[in-house]
Amino acid sequence: MNTTNEPTRAQERAEGQRHRILDAAQQCFIAHGFHAASIASIAETAGMSAGLIYRYFENKNALILAIVDRQLQLLREDIRLNRRIDLADEMTQNYGRSCTDEAKGMNAALLLEMSAEATRDPQIAAALDRYDATVRGALVDWLTRGREAGGHDVPAAGAPGRALLLQCLFEGLKLRETREPDLDRGLLSSALHEFVPMLLKP
Repeated sequence: MNTTNEPTRAQERAEGQRHRILDAAQQCFIAHGFHAASIASIAETAGMSAGLIYRYFENKNALILAIVDRQLQLLREDIRLNRRIDLADEMTQNYGRSCTDEAKGMNAALLLEMSAEATRDPQIAAALDRYDATVRGALVDWLTRGREAGGHDVPAAGAPGRALLLQCLFEGLKLRETREPDLDRGLLSSALHEFVPMLLKP
């Protein structure tokens, strides 16, 4: 009998199956769009039966909600920004990586699909609201944290507005990738290094 908090082999297998399904669903949503991607196509991509997918997820909405939750988990592991970084430089380097394994945050095409679906589905809208609140809260924490802890000593009163602008900048660049993947990196770097420090100034 397992008396510790360690997951059992069955739990690990189930979690592995969930991730396999979500990876396949994300791939299909990006390639075909939310409505065109069927459970059958997701099952084929995952290499399993549609019936097995329904054992874990009730429908496509449940899949997209789980993808948002998984992105939030990844966010919690990375967004704390405890390391010292050149944000403008990192944003320049990350441009164009939205669809690669090196990408951070949500894939641009998937973000577009989810945002469109959120205008019609209150559950997905609520999930994206939680996602936004998590990102913004982490950015406020990073901005107001002392420099010795990797932050920027931004006054608490001004931090929410700056966090909002940074969030808009992150998402705007991610969406810009879909329309202008070959954007001049030198121009981007120059612009970011001029304006991002203004948002980080105490």
